[in-house]
Amino acid sequence: MAITINQHTELNPVQVSLLRLFNRPMSEKETLEVKRLLVKHYSKLLEKEVNKAVAEKGYTHQDFDNMLNADS
Repeated sequence: MAITINQHTELNPVQVSLLRLFNRPMSEKETLEVKRLLVKHYSKLLEKEVNKAVAEKGYTHQDFDNMLNADS
């Protein structure tokens, strides 16, 4: 199994802005709140993409049940 290592090292403008914004002491509570906010945001994006793919493929609940219960 080959492992691919991403050699990209440049930060985009949003990443630089976030580093500047959070370049200060933060409590564990604040850190957790920021992490939860990011997870919530990316979860919404993922849900939209999954729903789009499901609609394009025409999957039904039965299709998912069949996939989950199929022999591997």
